[in-house]
Amino acid sequence: MKTEQLMTFLISPDSTVVEAMQHIDRNAKGILFVVEENQKLIGVVTDGDIRRWLIKNGDLQARIQKFMTRSPKLIYRKDVKQAQEYMVKYSITALPVVTAKGCVTDIILREQKADVVAEQKTGLSDIPVVIMAGGKGTRLYPYTKILPKPLIPIGDIPIMERIIDRFCAYGVQDFWATVNYKKSMIKSYFAENEHNYHITYVEEDKPLGTAGSLRLIEGAFDRPFIVTNCDILIDADYEDLYNYHMEAGNELTIVTALKNIVVPYGVIHSSENGAIISMEEKPRLSYFVNTGMYILNPELLDEIPEDTLFHMTDLADQLLAKDRKVGMYPISEESFLDMGEFEEMHRMEKKLNLKTE
Repeated sequence: MKTEQLMTFLISPDSTVVEAMQHIDRNAKGILFVVEENQKLIGVVTDGDIRRWLIKNGDLQARIQKFMTRSPKLIYRKDVKQAQEYMVKYSITALPVVTAKGCVTDIILREQKADVVAEQKTGLSDIPVVIMAGGKGTRLYPYTKILPKPLIPIGDIPIMERIIDRFCAYGVQDFWATVNYKKSMIKSYFAENEHNYHITYVEEDKPLGTAGSLRLIEGAFDRPFIVTNCDILIDADYEDLYNYHMEAGNELTIVTALKNIVVPYGVIHSSENGAIISMEEKPRLSYFVNTGMYILNPELLDEIPEDTLFHMTDLADQLLAKDRKVGMYPISEESFLDMGEFEEMHRMEKKLNLKTE
């Protein structure tokens, strides 16, 4: 492994959660090896470790040494020929190669044989998914003057079909689509293409917001269901997301993504009488943002007003005001792709390795 790539897997124990998430985005393998001076290995952190920390504590500025695993799997240079066998045995995807003094010199990645077909997951085979596909997509005008937003192609595949394909990889077979704007085009597209899933269309006579149209599905579900906007792609383990919702006992779970914002100016910190305490050049602010994917318990449908413009944020506020359990499932910044604007649409195509003109 080249030095530049190797460094994307190594991180200091004093690094923050935010920095670790950015590092994991760069190596795209969901794992980091924690090293001290001279790259001496002292621990390992996975994206799952980070997620569990954030759910429990929510502290983005915590040092990763607080929750890293201190006995990472490793292999010595003299034993590298057994690396692949070792990774299969322990179900790991990356293995640090260390010297006799425990210093990392390389990372070996688990080989994925091309002739092995990935096993189809079935953990969500009986879970319904609702796709909110009724909006006009005004941010993508003039594209949406011709096509409804769900049929805007990312590469050569409409965004709604890409969303469906990702859920199908987890065994989902039953989809509900709330439709309004250019709904006939959406129905026609999916009617003309063969697929092994079923779509039930819920028609809005008028815009009802991101939650209002769900009231039209009242009585259809007997278990928690997933709701997603039709202009996003979430790179996450959907089965793990669903299991978290169930285990946490949430009524509503919101998938959140890290968002880093750099203030493009020097920031002044002051006290009384205009006295300057300190100056900070272009500080970075980190927040979790709402991605537009949710899991809801079915009884929440009764709490959505009928025939009224009502958003998912209204529902969340309503629950929080009553001290009811609303939880978040955090993902990294690069795991959230939003097609809502042209710049983001091109970023989505680049992230998916699609050729653009």
